[in-house]
Amino acid sequence: MRWRLSGPGERALVAGVNDTGFEVDGSATLVSLFAAQVAVSPDAVAVTFEGVSLTYAEFDSRSNVVARALIARGVGVESLVGLAVRRSLDLMVGLYGVVKAGAGYVPVDVDQPADRVQYILETSGVGLVLTTSRDGFGVDGGADDVSVLCVDEISGGSFSDAAVSDGDRIGVLRPGNVAYVLFTSGSTGRPKGVSVSHGAIVNRLVWMQERYGLDARDVVVQKTPVTFDVSVWELFWPLQVGARLVVARPDGHRDPVYLAELMGVEGVSVAHFVPSMLAVFAAEEAAVGVGSLRWVFASGEALPVSTARAIQVALPGVRLVNLYGPTEAAVDVTFHEFDGAVDVSSVPIGRPVFNTRVLVLDSRLRVVPVGMVGELYLAGVQLARGYHGRAELTADRFVADPFDSAGGGRLYRTGDVVRWSAEGELE
Repeated sequence: MRWRLSGPGERALVAGVNDTGFEVDGSATLVSLFAAQVAVSPDAVAVTFEGVSLTYAEFDSRSNVVARALIARGVGVESLVGLAVRRSLDLMVGLYGVVKAGAGYVPVDVDQPADRVQYILETSGVGLVLTTSRDGFGVDGGADDVSVLCVDEISGGSFSDAAVSDGDRIGVLRPGNVAYVLFTSGSTGRPKGVSVSHGAIVNRLVWMQERYGLDARDVVVQKTPVTFDVSVWELFWPLQVGARLVVARPDGHRDPVYLAELMGVEGVSVAHFVPSMLAVFAAEEAAVGVGSLRWVFASGEALPVSTARAIQVALPGVRLVNLYGPTEAAVDVTFHEFDGAVDVSSVPIGRPVFNTRVLVLDSRLRVVPVGMVGELYLAGVQLARGYHGRAELTADRFVADPFDSAGGGRLYRTGDVVRWSAEGELE
């Protein structure tokens, strides 16, 4: 490495923090991990929405039907399918149907302006959009080559609900294939589609399970809009480990009273909040009644110490985890478990997850000394494949890794300014 560190102690600290190697099944995909859990607990409840629940077997069956309907329309591995469905059981069935077909899903907010929706459809090149008859989604005249299929109108009598195999798919699904493309505006305001592989997001989910260990007693609330990457672990993690997923009503994520009531009634044990919403939730009188909550994950904004303390006052039994990561690196790449006795002035973004390196570099790509600020660069298996259809932008942000002795590695330039603490955490 090209170092500017003051001595071997600092070098050892940075190298030690980045020693994150962990063996993850190299053949695993979002599809295979879910299928394995269906085999283990077919009769357990998988998903609940507005008082209606589906077991793992029922949910698997419905999503298989959707997958086969998509395959019949020519959808296969490396295809992209738009997903324009508000939060519901149909959203879950459609989304899982897309990945089972081998395609990547492209979430579309049905309430966004028509010109943004059209831009996403054109840029991603999707030929088909899944929606429902309730959501009122349609494509305008500028997208004549895009067809629309309603999840709630797919007939189970027309397609088998048997498990979908590579023999059924158009192509063989592998970890390197696209799982989803999320459009993020970034600093320019121009949406860019981030293409993430199965292997990248599987690594992230395996880390989360190894660290926080959900089981069949856990209940996760799905409240993040699917156009945001935090939704990905909500959507997939619980259903890979036998837990139950409770889907919040559309726009319910904006209502702290509703969320407190939902989490209390359903016995939610795991939830995510953007820090600003976490502060609102912690101040809500009804929040103290959510005694089942044991893990709260925060990301998307800097986490103030005052907010972290407020949620622990409201719910003393809750453990709070601060997560950091751009969409370009499979949701989150660093974590810090809040400790009110230590985190007195700020909450760090922490240390890297499995098979991930974090580097604080200067303008000449040299590692900067502990305590000095620099730009955060990311490396490892969670890096996105790039920006869909934008090779020049991909080459600008995903650069060659000069520290990779084997060659061929990449770094992602986050643009975020950070520094190492003396304890080996990013802040």
